Amino acid sequence: MKKCMKVTTAAGFLAAGGLAAALSGCGAAEDDGKVTIEIVQYKQEAASYFETVEEKFNSTHDDIELVIDSPNDAMTILKTRFIREDYPDIIGIGGDINYSNFLDSDLLMDISDYEGLDSIKQTYLDIDKELEFVPTEGVYAVPYMANAAGILYNKDIFEEHGWTIPTTWDELMALCEDIQAAGLQPFYFGFRDTWTCLAPWNAISVDLAPTDLCAQVNRGETTFTENYREVAEKTRALLDYAQDDPFAYNYNDACTAFARGEAVMYPIGSYAVPQIQQVNPDMNIDSFVMPASNNAEENVLNSGNDLQFSVMANCEHKEEAYEVLDFLLEDETVQDYINDQNAVPCKEGDFELAPMLDGMKSYIEEGKVADYQDHHYPSEMSVDAMIQTYLLDDSENATDTFLERFDTEWVRYNRDLIRKVQNYMEEHPDAE
Repeated sequence: MKKCMKVTTAAGFLAAGGLAAALSGCGAAEDDGKVTIEIVQYKQEAASYFETVEEKFNSTHDDIELVIDSPNDAMTILKTRFIREDYPDIIGIGGDINYSNFLDSDLLMDISDYEGLDSIKQTYLDIDKELEFVPTEGVYAVPYMANAAGILYNKDIFEEHGWTIPTTWDELMALCEDIQAAGLQPFYFGFRDTWTCLAPWNAISVDLAPTDLCAQVNRGETTFTENYREVAEKTRALLDYAQDDPFAYNYNDACTAFARGEAVMYPIGSYAVPQIQQVNPDMNIDSFVMPASNNAEENVLNSGNDLQFSVMANCEHKEEAYEVLDFLLEDETVQDYINDQNAVPCKEGDFELAPMLDGMKSYIEEGKVADYQDHHYPSEMSVDAMIQTYLLDDSENATDTFLERFDTEWVRYNRDLIRKVQNYMEEHPDAE
């Protein structure tokens, strides 16, 4: 049974400006007959956009009051509220391990009957299905925006030297040699911040490893050692073309250095562009897909569901929640988000993408994308720190040590999940 508690002791939630939402959320009916629909979304950097959405929606709807909260550390706040059974009506989160856990805990509503799903690209719906621990009937999220990760590059420097976009790994390595021969720095990294180690790792792994690798491992069908060796070796190979001691510099340092022309390329996601443009607003930035394979046809764009909306299972006003989703999916609202966040829309349509995505546009249009491998990693495993440790290890058996540790740590942090998956497979022997 739904329990709409008036939480006044969750300091983080109140500090984030959520008091009004806590008092009026849970799809409550106001005295004036309006139904309040509360959204808590985790993209704090898009808070001003959602403030505008809230204002526009409320100015055009007489029967629904939309309240959108964009707190710092939204995931911690949401988990705290879930423990207290104080649920918003809709959550806006990424397509990652948190979504998997919420779905596995039966917190999300099956929205298969929501007609707006017909406008969503199948690729991004499929990505959500791959995030299910075990096959689950129904649809539990509306993919809204994706991002794209590969390699950002200084377009002016490329044009000045006549360099072309590499489409294979060998071409990328040859390009790095040419850049060094010209007296320039090929790459810049901010590996002091461990999470940035995942950027090249993910972009390489989508080309070389199965998209459902983690699920295969959980089913006992393979190991990471069998699938990640080339990924690990090629991630390490990029260090040959990095600045001296990339582990001494953080994400901000790397963005600043790239913006100042201290490197020709930067392996990172499109999310870094606003940070770079703060330093150099006039920089001519473009991007291309990480060509980790020597078969150009095998290369795909690293793109996942950066923001998606799920209706909570206990939402008492599904019809009004769907009306809110309809508003969010209006073309004008979608384009406004794209403009604000340099995002990739999950909705079908003729949308104008940011120019720094030109080099990835064909992959986006063709749906030739694959989700981030780390969206399947449990946060407790700290894979980013494991990769950093591996890259710092210059011993001869570094790769073997890393891969063995990956398999060992995976079992340690996923023991219960592995048991659940394998029990499911025993009960459903015909399941894929």
